[in-house]
Amino acid sequence: MLRATRTIARPSVTIARRFVGGQVRPEGSVAQSSGFSKKEKAHEDQYVHDKEVEKLRKLRATIDEAKKELAEVDAGLSAQEAKKP
Repeated sequence: MLRATRTIARPSVTIARRFVGGQVRPEGSVAQSSGFSKKEKAHEDQYVHDKEVEKLRKLRATIDEAKKELAEVDAGLSAQEAKKP
């Protein structure tokens, strides 16, 4: 027999299947591993060390400039004292 009705397509609902079981690694598990942590700490320590070395280099340059200025002022003062009768 032939049908006189028409079938209407219904949207199908699919449910996402969640796989439970086995070892589930939380987010950031790579960052929590000891090997990664040690490597990251080593990189951070090296970065901090490099920054401190650069700061020390700049401070030493500033100190050297200040010593030169002080020597010039000292020489000028000595010259002024020598000119006094």
